[in-house]
Amino acid sequence: MKTSIKILFSFVFVLFFITLCSSFQKEPGTVKLKFPYKQAGLSERQAAEHLLSRFTYGPKAGDVDRVLKIGLEKWFMQQLEGSLQDEELDKMLAQFDDINLSNTDVENKYPRSARVLRMAIKDGAIDKDSVNKGNQATYKKQIKDYMEMNGLKPQQELYRQFINQKILRAAYTNNQLRELLADFWFNHFNVSLTKNQCASFVPAFERDVIRPNVTGKFNDLLLATAKSPAMLIYLDNFSSSGQPITTSRRDSVQIKGGNKIRKAQAKKKQGGLNENYAREVMELHTIGVDGGYTQADVTQAARVLTGWTIAPMGEDGYGAGMKKLIDNIGEANLEKRGFVHQGDFLFVPTRHDNGEKTVLGKRFPGNGGYEEGVALLTMLAHHPSTAKFISKKIATRFVSDQPSPRLVDRMAKTFSKTDGDIKQVIITMVSSPEFWKVDALREKTKSPFELAISAVRSLDAQITQPYQLFSWINKMGQKMYYYQAPTGFPDRGQYWINTGALLNRMNFGLALASQRIPGIKVDLAALNNNHEPESAEAALATYSKIIMPERNLDATIKRLKPMLKDPDLNKKVEIAAEKTTPLASNVDNTEAMGGIKKSRTIKKEDMKNSELAQVVGVILGSPEFQRK
Repeated sequence: MKTSIKILFSFVFVLFFITLCSSFQKEPGTVKLKFPYKQAGLSERQAAEHLLSRFTYGPKAGDVDRVLKIGLEKWFMQQLEGSLQDEELDKMLAQFDDINLSNTDVENKYPRSARVLRMAIKDGAIDKDSVNKGNQATYKKQIKDYMEMNGLKPQQELYRQFINQKILRAAYTNNQLRELLADFWFNHFNVSLTKNQCASFVPAFERDVIRPNVTGKFNDLLLATAKSPAMLIYLDNFSSSGQPITTSRRDSVQIKGGNKIRKAQAKKKQGGLNENYAREVMELHTIGVDGGYTQADVTQAARVLTGWTIAPMGEDGYGAGMKKLIDNIGEANLEKRGFVHQGDFLFVPTRHDNGEKTVLGKRFPGNGGYEEGVALLTMLAHHPSTAKFISKKIATRFVSDQPSPRLVDRMAKTFSKTDGDIKQVIITMVSSPEFWKVDALREKTKSPFELAISAVRSLDAQITQPYQLFSWINKMGQKMYYYQAPTGFPDRGQYWINTGALLNRMNFGLALASQRIPGIKVDLAALNNNHEPESAEAALATYSKIIMPERNLDATIKRLKPMLKDPDLNKKVEIAAEKTTPLASNVDNTEAMGGIKKSRTIKKEDMKNSELAQVVGVILGSPEFQRK
């Protein structure tokens, strides 16, 4: 009997131990991965460089050795978790206080110019009859004085802080993969600063909607974007209504009077159904243009999403029209009346189409209210076409411009099995042999933003004026946050590369290495432990290996050697540096915000080692450095 008890006890103990071990294995960061790079013929060092090339904004000197010390799989999981400390970066970002403002605070501190004018007229600071008749210089001064007196700031300052923080995060964060994913998902759910009505809400869109969800469930990310003020305004869903809103008699009289401006305003007030968001949420955000939807599905989906709008934000800011309605009903009674108020989002049942709808064969009974919109987005997030469409976009970004259909299918299966778990889809991708194939190495072309950030990272540059980099990135063809179309920037190399773009990239590399970009400092000698190469050719070989580790550079070095003696290179640098000045010369507080000073004398110490700077500039502008 005792023996039986002992055996039973031993069995239970073993079972408990196995269960305990299994639970530990499921903890974050302990997923068992084994990358198949050896089967692809890559060495461990080549595999480490490939990981750094695809999952960071470019390796810094010594990064390959650091990855090898941690272990390839463990390093990747650390990046996927994205919880490494960023104390130095946090100190840099502390100077940009307003990137942490809520949308309401932004509305109060950074009002649009038309609203500032209304406020100034209301407060008696400006005579409304003299706005279009008086001296423009006087008018601008009055507006500026009024804003300063009331603690208001121009929106451009908010945008500059926002752009500066993006550049610093990309260049310095230890959580590089999460930063790349924030960029990827923002581009996927693109909103643009070009649309003034939504521009001031874009910083909170990236901060509160995109960043927290980059490795979560796709359904959560989709729903969060749909309810964001930036997206609601950008694709006009905030004004979409189930029934037309009647125009006042006063508006009608003014329309008959032939006032075209008033006529446009009155037409806007009439409301009605807007299909913009319904179309883009299917075509661009979920199932894709070939996902099987029809124009009828777009119209029906738009009806489902009527009433999704913006809650009141700021004093007389966006959503102010709803404030009186909410005050009359009372916040405590909103839910009983069918309203949904969540942060900056508001569902208004009186603007919702309560009829029956059918989207992609799914019937939505009448009077479904807010929940039918949630059901629609959930259905789209879990659609088989969405699994394939999203998987292909991720693979296109991180593997190849033309990813293998087998890889995409494998990722799509993971997407469907894990309820759209983005993290698991990425793990499937990096664990697949297609990611490690030799012909996938350096197959991707860097965007201008990726090129600029990889350059400053490779040179271990010190950035004190990040807006200067934005000026160059814009010149190279990528004005971040200003891409007007909802598609976001294309993610294929052919979009970025042409003769003019290559010249601008070369000019950027030369300007950076030659210390011609204000606020960006590099110490080229320190990269080589302060050892001075014997010749320009020796410097080319040495610095090519530092900047582009673990690559066969024989052909590249041979191609670049003739450029070292090009007498026009320094002249090109001067021209390129001068051409960037107008873009940022209107920036207030140039030192803090990164604007270029109108007059700048190149110090002699900046020009020492000009031969080495020319070598490094040529490397940064080379076709090989354009690849990742």
